[in-house]
Amino acid sequence: MLQISGLYIYPIKSFPGISLPQAKVTERGLAHDRRWMLVDENNLFISQREAPQMTQLPLSLKKDGLKVTNKITGDSIIIPYEPPAGGRQADVVIWDDTCVAEYVGDSFDQWFSKNLGVKCRLVFMPGYSRRIVDQRYAPGDSITSFSDAYPFLIIGQSSLDELNSRLLEPLPMNRFRPNIVFTGGLPFEEDLMKDFTIAGIKFSGVKLCARCVMTTINQDSAARGKEPLKTLAKYRQKDNKILFGQNLVHQGDGVISIGDTIETQSVNTDERFLVNIEPEKI
Repeated sequence: MLQISGLYIYPIKSFPGISLPQAKVTERGLAHDRRWMLVDENNLFISQREAPQMTQLPLSLKKDGLKVTNKITGDSIIIPYEPPAGGRQADVVIWDDTCVAEYVGDSFDQWFSKNLGVKCRLVFMPGYSRRIVDQRYAPGDSITSFSDAYPFLIIGQSSLDELNSRLLEPLPMNRFRPNIVFTGGLPFEEDLMKDFTIAGIKFSGVKLCARCVMTTINQDSAARGKEPLKTLAKYRQKDNKILFGQNLVHQGDGVISIGDTIETQSVNTDERFLVNIEPEKI
């Protein structure tokens, strides 16, 4: 039996995640997930790739907004869940996509610039902004927030356990930033999950997740290393990309919870979903 064991959102893109016992599924992903983002003077997104110190600013959901705290200095700020109407718009860039966002306010820009030591601005994705996912792999009506590409990422705990069996020092799941973690099944079972339901909501696995250097950043200390990419490259590489996790789109809304079962309807059989996992452990 496949069963949800973890649910996570990342309200500000590339910042630490928040673990939840249950989460609301909206048209663009889990509620609050990556609705905010930091951009540079050219409105290009900023991530831990350039600013690993983002790991030192954990988030929490409060009644009046999203609280961000500098865990080193204790300095904090609360961002309203809905910015004032009529905010100034900006066209912001995430990888190859450009979408509409709104600047949240000068005081927030100053706080983040000071606490990260990087000049930046905070933007929010309003409800009217429609960022379509890559139509080569998913239905044209699927939208996402400021995620890299898709509204959900799912990873099986067995996949991480298998990876950790190859490492000298085991790594936590937060290196991979999933939204949904499940127990049960074989390592990398998520690779082949095509159509499935959770709490009556239909999900579809559409593209394996290509991993980057962010996975090598320790989410507690911000220190960089070589793992897990060094090891994953030996047995999870396909077409020059290191793959770990499955990107999802969905139909419907509702609430999913830890303990919910995953009911699989069909599996992926296309070549792009088939990754060799059999080599000798090195």
